[in-house]
Amino acid sequence: MNQDSIQKIFSISNPLDFERLTLEIFQYQYRNNTVYKTYCDHLGKSPSNVLQIQQLPFLPIEFFKTHKITSTEKEAAVIFESSGTTQSIKSKHHVPDLNLYKKSFLESFSLFYGPVEEYCILALLPSYLEREGSSLVFMVDELISISKHPESGFYLNDLEALNHKLEQLEKSRTKTLLIGVSFALLDLAEQFPTQLENTIIMETGGMKGRRKELIREELHQILKKDFGVTKIHSEYGMTELLSQAYSQGDGLFKSPSWMKVMTRDTEDPLSVQTHGKTGGINVIDLANLYSCSFIATQDLGKTYADGTFEVLGRFDHSDIRGCNLLAL
Repeated sequence: MNQDSIQKIFSISNPLDFERLTLEIFQYQYRNNTVYKTYCDHLGKSPSNVLQIQQLPFLPIEFFKTHKITSTEKEAAVIFESSGTTQSIKSKHHVPDLNLYKKSFLESFSLFYGPVEEYCILALLPSYLEREGSSLVFMVDELISISKHPESGFYLNDLEALNHKLEQLEKSRTKTLLIGVSFALLDLAEQFPTQLENTIIMETGGMKGRRKELIREELHQILKKDFGVTKIHSEYGMTELLSQAYSQGDGLFKSPSWMKVMTRDTEDPLSVQTHGKTGGINVIDLANLYSCSFIATQDLGKTYADGTFEVLGRFDHSDIRGCNLLAL
C-alpha cells in the first residue's frame, strides 16, 4: 500500500468506492498481517470467498492485548496503549505512520465541527494524562496545537482554574470546545455548575472506575442541567482505531466516509445484523491500514439505515466469542 492508497482512503465519496477499497485493504491485510491471516484461515475466509463487506471477518479486539497486530514491516513510530489497572493487560496499537493518524482525526474533526482554528480547546482528561501512550491525549494535544488559541490547553485536577477559564471565555464570547472524560466532567458540573452559551461540552471515555457507571442518557441529563446547555456531544474512538465517530448531541454517532459501524449477534461472532437490533459493534476503519481495519469491539450498539449508530454499553463477559479460534 502506497501514498495513492492513503489518498484513496480520504477521498471516498460513495458506498461503492468504500466497498471497493475495503475489499482491496482486506486482501492487503490478509497477505501481510500474520495474526489476521491465521484468524481468517481458521474461519475458512480468504480473498477468494470474501467478495462483499457482509462476508468480512472481524478480528476480536482482545488480540491487541496478546499479539502484535501489524500489516507492515515498518517499525512503529509510536505504540499507543489502552487504559487499564496495573493488573490488567493493555492493548497495544503499533502505528508506523503518525501522519496517517493525524490526517484521519483532523479530517474527521473538520468534517463535523469545521476548522480547528476556530476553537479554543480545553481538555479535561485526568485518567489519560496520568499514563503514557494515550492516543486520545496525542489527538487532543495536536488539536490544541493547531487551534493556536492562547487559552487552549490541558487541565489535570484543577477544576477551579478550569471553571475560571470557562467563565472568562464565556464573557468574551469565545467559541470553545471542552472535551473531557465522563467522570471528570461530572466532578466539574457538581462543584462548579455554570451557564455556558459558547461552549461545546464533549464527553468521552466513561468513568474509568472512578465513579458509578451511568447510561449515556442519564449522564447527559446531569451535564445539560448543570452546564445550562441543550446538547452534550460525544466522541467514539479507541486505542485500537485511528478514526473517530462523533455525536452532536442526540446520542446518534456519525462516522467519516472511511469508517463504518456494523453489528453482530452477541451469540454469533460471524453474523451480520439488520439495522435497529442491539448487537456487538464491528468497526471498519480504513485508516487502520497498517494494523487491522476490521475490528470486533466489546461495545454493544444499534445501527440505522442512514449510517448513524448508537453505543449502548459493553459486553458483560471479558472476552468476545471467537477469541479461542486463534492460538499462536
